[in-house]
Formats: sequence, structure tokens, C-alpha cells
Amino acid sequence: MPAGGGRPKVQLSEVSVAFSGHGGTVLALDRISLDVAAGEFLCLVGPSGCGKSTLLRVCAGLVRQSAGEVAIHAEHPGTPLTAMVFQEHALLPWRTVLDNVVFGPENRGVPRAERQAHAREILVLVGLARFAHAYPYQLSGGMKQRVGIARALANDPEVLLMDEPLAALDAQTRTIMQEEFLRIWAELGKTVIYVTHSIEEAILLGDRIALLTSRPGRIKQLFPVTLGRPRGLEVRASPDFGALVDKIWAELREEVLRATADDTGGSPS
Repeated sequence: MPAGGGRPKVQLSEVSVAFSGHGGTVLALDRISLDVAAGEFLCLVGPSGCGKSTLLRVCAGLVRQSAGEVAIHAEHPGTPLTAMVFQEHALLPWRTVLDNVVFGPENRGVPRAERQAHAREILVLVGLARFAHAYPYQLSGGMKQRVGIARALANDPEVLLMDEPLAALDAQTRTIMQEEFLRIWAELGKTVIYVTHSIEEAILLGDRIALLTSRPGRIKQLFPVTLGRPRGLEVRASPDFGALVDKIWAELREEVLRATADDTGGSPS
């Protein structure tokens, strides 16, 4: 559960991002202000192209904001502030599962015995201990994504940033991985910012859902998820779950139509 009281773990204050190109300047994000509590699971939803992934990359330091401030408050000096999990796992094919997981700590100079021991603990957590010496080509899509998650966790980041990590998986594997996320998050209590196109997934996983407008992305509304924890897949059958899906979709639909109209030069219907 998110920690109560005290300063936020992540603070975004009036963050804007503009990209310049041959066609001129495009404002991707416009004055985003958002606080994320320590231990919170925050989901970002919005229409395609609204800047969700850009916002995640700003938090990771991969994209520099044009205006505003980003602060991540460290509790464990010496460990990375953030680690990202992408839609594509991007594993190194010539390295075993274990060697992929230790890649980050290895580059940070963590002693071999220490980084391998920690990586093995993480592989137990994600259910891949038996595959420590397998290579990526020997793994299923879901297993590869677990390795990607394990690689991020091995760095022991203050904040875990996840950019549609399940989008490329088939429906059954995605469902299994949602259960895995719930279990891993409950055990580790990491602060997570999670981008998804699925309202249902956001409600299942999140403590709060931030809905972004069509480009330029702004925070349109924040939805608290009041469903209890621990939370399993059965919660999707509850009336409260369905009511929240409808509430979020009503707001998101407006932004999807607006984004479509902008792309086609028409007007929202």
C-alpha cells in the first residue's frame, strides 16, 4: 500500500515537453503537475499520442523537460532512482537469463558474488529460477517479459517505470502477468508508474489512475481506485469495477474522439 504522510516520492511540477522538427514545434506535454506517493502504483491512461510514454521518459531522465521540475526523493543513496521496463523486453540474446538480470549491477560495479546472489533472489521472485542459464531464444514471450522485469528489479530502483509492458503478449499470457505484477508489487512495495491503454488493467493494478488529455497531454482527471487489496482477477466481476470502467471510459472517449478529429482534420462527434 502507498505510504501515508510525508513528502511524495515523485513530484512533477508544471512539466512541459516540446519537440522541434522540420514541421515546427510540437507540444507533447503541457504543464503536468502530479505527486506520486512512496509505494504507490499509479497508472497512466490516455489516447494514443497523448504523451504517456514521454512523461515516463521524463521521469527516467531520458527526455529533458522544456519547462517545469521533476523531483524523485531518494531513500537509499547509491541505488538508481529509476528503472524502466519497456513493451519490448530488449534482452541481450548472447547472455543467459542470469547474465541479463545482472547487467545493470555489473555496469555499476557491484561485486560479482553480490550481484549474482541478488539476481537469483529476483529470479525466484519472478518464477524463473529454473531458467537462470537459459538463453532468450529458449523462452516464451511472457517469460522474456519476466526477465525484463527481473532486470529492472535487480537494480533495486527507487521507482519502477513501466511502459505498456504487456501490450505485445497474447490475452492469456497477459492475464497471468497481471497476476504476477500484483504479487511482485505486494511483496516488494515499489513505487510504480505504469503506462497502459487498458482501463481494465489500470483498475486491476493501480491505486490511482491519471487520465491524460489528447495532445498536448495534460492531467484531465485523477481516479482513485478504492477496490480493496490484496486484489485478484475476480475483482473484475464486481459492480464497483464495472462502474469505474464506465466512468473512466466516458472521460477517455472524449479525448480519443478529439485526438481522432485532430488527426483527420474533422471535429469530434
